[in-house]
Amino acid sequence: MRIAVVDRDSCDPKKCGQECIKYCPINKSGKVIWLDEKTGKAVISEKLCIGCGICVHKCPFSAITITNLPDELETDCVHRYFPGGFKLYRLPLLKKGGVVGVIGRNALGKTTIARILAGELVPNLCREEGAEPADVIRAFRGTELQGYFANLYAKKARAVHKIQYIELIPMYLKGTVKEVAEKSKIPQDLMEKLGLSKLADRDISQLSGGELQRLAVAAALAKDADVYIFDEPATHLDIVERLKVAELIRERVEGKYAVVVEHDLTVLDFLADVAVVLYGKPGAYGIVSRPMGAREAVNEYLRGFLAHENMRIRDEPIKFELRPPERRASRQRALAQWTDLLISLGPFKLRVREGYISKGEVVGIIGPNGIGKTTFVRALVGEIKPAEGEVYITPSVSYKPQYIRNIAVKNSEVPVRLWLAKEVQDYANSPIWPDVYSGLGLEGMLDKKMGELSGGELQRAVVAAALLRKADLYVLDEPMAYLDVEQRISVARTIRRIIEESESAALVVEHDIAMLDYMSNSVMPFLGEPGVEGFAEGPLDMRTGMNAFLKWIDVTFRREPQTGRPRVNKPGSVLDREQKEKGEYYYV
Repeated sequence: MRIAVVDRDSCDPKKCGQECIKYCPINKSGKVIWLDEKTGKAVISEKLCIGCGICVHKCPFSAITITNLPDELETDCVHRYFPGGFKLYRLPLLKKGGVVGVIGRNALGKTTIARILAGELVPNLCREEGAEPADVIRAFRGTELQGYFANLYAKKARAVHKIQYIELIPMYLKGTVKEVAEKSKIPQDLMEKLGLSKLADRDISQLSGGELQRLAVAAALAKDADVYIFDEPATHLDIVERLKVAELIRERVEGKYAVVVEHDLTVLDFLADVAVVLYGKPGAYGIVSRPMGAREAVNEYLRGFLAHENMRIRDEPIKFELRPPERRASRQRALAQWTDLLISLGPFKLRVREGYISKGEVVGIIGPNGIGKTTFVRALVGEIKPAEGEVYITPSVSYKPQYIRNIAVKNSEVPVRLWLAKEVQDYANSPIWPDVYSGLGLEGMLDKKMGELSGGELQRAVVAAALLRKADLYVLDEPMAYLDVEQRISVARTIRRIIEESESAALVVEHDIAMLDYMSNSVMPFLGEPGVEGFAEGPLDMRTGMNAFLKWIDVTFRREPQTGRPRVNKPGSVLDREQKEKGEYYYV
């Protein structure tokens, strides 16, 4: 079976010589590639295509993908948006009373799966004539999905779908948090648990990403439904909020169908009972693996080999350090140094113990939102003068902000390569450009307009600009938001490699514990009461810093023997109690 996919977003026949049509050797004797009359985009006949790959290499926009797949897989085809478009194979097998996790790269069909299971999209089973609900029910006979779709289409089951892009909420909902909560019938206890009561009088348009996320999760959990689908519920939440949301989801969906699409492996492993891995070619096709236990699914994903599928999805396995790395830093190589600091911003006060950041160091900053992490960075670069104490060395800084959507709005019609040139002069001649280009996956993005980028693409473009600027200290605020697992790992590797090989350092604010652990060699925990007072010490070695932070939030982690990745212990479990007695909250 051959798949020939043309990415309509990238294909632009008006700006090329239509090389795909011109150089196709079969086009001379038959109509294999042509321009669709309605869309003006190229279309390839999969039946006539011989798979020579000439059009793939000749296309100046890298818009064509041609792949051979096993013939038997075609019987599992679930949906195709249009001829020559993306194909989705299989759906996760649901089980009532269990949370099903979905792991995979972006553009492999996760949102399509969520829409199908929510009843928002009736899959066409890859038939050109389409499919009716009765056809879908019949296609899944003999599985749990047969009864599931029968009840869903007959309106006997109600589905709730928490969308991925929560930034869109203010476009459709107006008023204060209290007014939205009343319309959504969110109970008071849920408002209290998610910290929304104190935001009651704030307008929806003024909420941060994390606050919008908590409101969206609360609105979904407040509904009496049979099916709950959560698309990336951890984005913009700090680690404390992530675990709280995970516990609430498990508690509220007990006895119901539940699906969670999540890129934070620590949260997904903690939340899901079973999980599937979504693999394939982004933008071309996605295949849902057979269900596995959540632990097994995450481990096989990190190893890069799915045993049940006999499929290799990555060339190299990903492994974490089983033992904490030592902090290799010295004051003689310090890029920034400070005494004990007291920083006051209105009623909020932040105290930071004396410390320094050394060359070649990647410092992970961890703590709840509103605890002073950004305030400390601003004092470090000289934007804020401390009430007490001094910053002795003020390095040149390249800063990547937390919220980046306004960058795309202001430069919506500007191609990515021109925006990069405006931000960083002569960026293509930078010695780290090859690392940034390949590590952040910028291929195929440079000719897109900023306003056309997805959340993950925009994130990678902004991180690239920050890393390409010549600076002593790189401050990256939540660089993993909207990135899939594969992209997070690649970005983490790129950051660590660039910093270690240069005479610079990085401060990375990140709530994904696994990625923070993967790229950092020291950590600064921020503790206290959000919005009132904060306290920070460090940078510290990973063991000391993580133990201090996790003891404060009363959560323990263990190490997965096969991959070394951190896993959350269930509160009150034997391991949880044993580690607390030893004082080892992170490394055992």
